[in-house]
Amino acid sequence: MPADLAVLGLGRLGLPAARAAAAAGIRTIGYDPDEHAVRELGAGRPPAGGGLSAAEVRKMASAGFRATSDPSVLGRVRTALICAPTPQGEGRAPDLGAVRAAALTLGERLRPRTTVVVESAVHPGGTEEYVAPLLEKASGLRAGHDFHLACAPSRLDPGNRSHGYTNTPRVIGGLTPACTEAAAAFYGRLVEKVVRARGLREAETAAVLETNFRHVNIALVNEMAVLCHDLGVDLWDVIRCAETKPFGFHAFRPGPGVGGHGVPVDPACLDRAGRTPGYPLRLVEVAQEANARMPRYVAQRAATLLNEHGKSARGARVLLLGVTYKPDLADRTGSPAPEIALRLMEMGAQIGYHDPHVPQWRVAGRPVPRADSLHEAAAAADLTLLLQHHRVYDLQSLSAKAQLLLDTRGASPTGAAHRL
Repeated sequence: MPADLAVLGLGRLGLPAARAAAAAGIRTIGYDPDEHAVRELGAGRPPAGGGLSAAEVRKMASAGFRATSDPSVLGRVRTALICAPTPQGEGRAPDLGAVRAAALTLGERLRPRTTVVVESAVHPGGTEEYVAPLLEKASGLRAGHDFHLACAPSRLDPGNRSHGYTNTPRVIGGLTPACTEAAAAFYGRLVEKVVRARGLREAETAAVLETNFRHVNIALVNEMAVLCHDLGVDLWDVIRCAETKPFGFHAFRPGPGVGGHGVPVDPACLDRAGRTPGYPLRLVEVAQEANARMPRYVAQRAATLLNEHGKSARGARVLLLGVTYKPDLADRTGSPAPEIALRLMEMGAQIGYHDPHVPQWRVAGRPVPRADSLHEAAAAADLTLLLQHHRVYDLQSLSAKAQLLLDTRGASPTGAAHRL
């Protein structure tokens, strides 16, 4: 039986979209050229980085979802979502190689009146200037005339227990008003609220603003963390007080660095042909610099703390707790942990780690010993360094066991540890 929807790319964007569609009763197929990932899904096992559990994958299958690496199925759907990954490439611009491959594969089989939506992170203008010509050349059809084309940037927040796929409003912008309405009608079956942008560029740029807002504000509190430490001020109490203001303030918290898939974007850096008008987003550039300094700062704080307690970083046993980019997830994309570990290694420290979600870990090609017994390892280490606060970490108990505990997340009780 032909499917109503094809999801191209079965990673962290595509699988949640396919899951939401299957749950809504939409006949859905997932296409991915990675045959291993397709086999894993067929066996009921989620591929790494997909953000779903095995139980969720099996539930999708029972709802009719199937994965394939056969592109011929793409010619029999009414709607197609391009969910290919766009990792950071040269010059901090997104690498659109996978998007190009998906667009060409779909274009060769595209039928008139199909609705195509780009969920992949593309720069402002990317859907119209990059994706549309690929689809048109491969299909011989005209975007906005023979088929609908829209952009609906992902707003996934992995691990968020309050806001998931369904109850997060979805921003949609189309090449034409009819394209917007076609995409809105589709997403109206998946989410509680659809927000119509004026066009493709507005939807794409909204995603840029959202990502940059996060990075700029994290950079501010990261710099405040350094300042407050130098002044002898408790930053965490400062934030606690400031967030009681009911207007004009939104609380962000510092950390050892900024990870995740959403990287700060300066649109002036993205168009290599030089067509992007206007000035660069200087704040974004400064924020990136500030956030990039944090792993070095944390390593230096660790060395200073050891020195203050009569120990040298050289030869010190340092236990890193939590090496993922986000609590209670296995995803290590952009995590500051490798850089912190490498800097401490270069100082001569002996590094070990504990993370319930990461059974094996390598830094600069070298395996890092994993602690089997958390409390025993903390007691044996000269310094325990909390990089990610997973729920399993009882910091009150750990602070009693550890010789020294440096908490970069402000998660420990006041006075129980040294905090960033």
